[in-house]
Amino acid sequence: MADDPNPSLDLTTIRGITRSLDDWTTTFNLAVVVLPGRPEASTFLPVIERIYATLEDSDVRTTICIAADAAIAHRILGDAVDRWMVFCDPDAGLAAALGLGRMPAFVHLRQDTTVVDAAEGFDPVEWQRVADGIARASHWTSPVVAGPGCPRATPGWALTA
Repeated sequence: MADDPNPSLDLTTIRGITRSLDDWTTTFNLAVVVLPGRPEASTFLPVIERIYATLEDSDVRTTICIAADAAIAHRILGDAVDRWMVFCDPDAGLAAALGLGRMPAFVHLRQDTTVVDAAEGFDPVEWQRVADGIARASHWTSPVVAGPGCPRATPGWALTA
């Protein structure tokens, strides 16, 4: 069960810009895909690509938070780090603050940093439920989670922070 994180939690982008979670949500709700710092995390890139492609122009900022440093994030995400907002979180502080037990996860945060909804592990049906909720809240088209290159459902990896 996801929890509301501390709004003063610092998040650092892959480019080294650090701000509080409250600052990152000043203008937009966040759709956060939380990934483990493991090579297998790259299998979720097609799903993230579809989410980004649909929500890119909406009032929701889609972000990736990877439990790794910048070097590992680059290896996992490749050139996507240049297209997406990526947070590097080597100690998995955001995932822990959200009360997540497993990664990957898909989380919808309001501008006040409260959790609207979350799905832990990867179940396309559960991620679609979160995506549909984001679309309803933002009056936007819902991204299609399952599609070409979609990984199989998995409980993911336990948070070890």
